Amino acid sequence: MDWQIRAIRGATTVAENSAEAIAEAVTEMLDALESQNQLDPTQIISATFSVTRDLDAVFPAAIARRRRRWDCVPLLDVQQMHVEGSLPCCIRLMLHTYLPVRQSEVKHAYLRGACNLRPDLCLASDSLT
Repeated sequence: MDWQIRAIRGATTVAENSAEAIAEAVTEMLDALESQNQLDPTQIISATFSVTRDLDAVFPAAIARRRRRWDCVPLLDVQQMHVEGSLPCCIRLMLHTYLPVRQSEVKHAYLRGACNLRPDLCLASDSLT
């Protein structure tokens, strides 16, 4: 199959609004997406992180930018629209990249409390190894 532009989604939650907790969750999510999709950061077109309004300790994009070969990936942080009763302390990701697979073969990563958002796309922790 030819390389095509694909969208990859991810989401995770943190227990607290701290730089350490956010960095750990973002790293875990990106590790999962890279390993499950054999991502090559040089093929990533862009990545947009959104966070709920209760998270402001650090930009998720700043965490991603420190990753090996992610320094040239266009990254953006935005605040997620607030909906009363929605999942708190949530970080979401929409990543566009070139991949040699069908969109239906792309592996998305919904981790921690974000599994409730899309149980069908939830990755069990043992599938990450």
